[in-house]
Amino acid sequence: MIVIARIAGLVSLIAVMFSWAVPCGMASEIYHFRDSDGVGFYTNAPGPGRTKVRFPLPREKRFRAPAYRVNAKYRPESYEALIASASRSYEVDPDVVKAVIEAESNYDEQAVSPKGALGLMQLMPSTARELGVTDAFDPGQNIDGGVRYLRWLLTELKGDLSLALAAYNAGPARVFGKNRIPPIPETRSYVARVLKLYNNFKGRNTL
Repeated sequence: MIVIARIAGLVSLIAVMFSWAVPCGMASEIYHFRDSDGVGFYTNAPGPGRTKVRFPLPREKRFRAPAYRVNAKYRPESYEALIASASRSYEVDPDVVKAVIEAESNYDEQAVSPKGALGLMQLMPSTARELGVTDAFDPGQNIDGGVRYLRWLLTELKGDLSLALAAYNAGPARVFGKNRIPPIPETRSYVARVLKLYNNFKGRNTL
């Protein structure tokens, strides 16, 4: 039996997992996906675009806020040279790159999102492959790929930073040709957060 449910939180998900698996004798494999409106769902059926949820979740990944913990070993200044180099190569404002990294992973180069996005700039595996990134946890490859992706989005969206950020978060298909930020709360919150960080960095640099 295939079951699909919208789950509010991790505790509810675990409860539903056992309600599915134990009475029905089913395998306890649960998959997460989002619909075209960005709403998250869980199901026991695998398929394209569905990410397997592994249990138990590591402690540091439980109830994780949008910004990840700062890696204890690496600090933001450790990536200045990589950010500067990629920003020059692809003509992207380095303060935009810093804002995206802080919002995406908070400089945790080993960060993995619930959706499966990887590394500093949280590249999805399919996007990483398209960009030629062979190791998304490698800071140099991740930043180079992420900035190159931002450059492409900015070019396609005629330099509109807000739309480029929305496409970075929600995917180009939800932004291209629509000329607006999609009505997805997560995406709108993300764009506002990155722009706030960017303006803070800009203000700091003009002092």
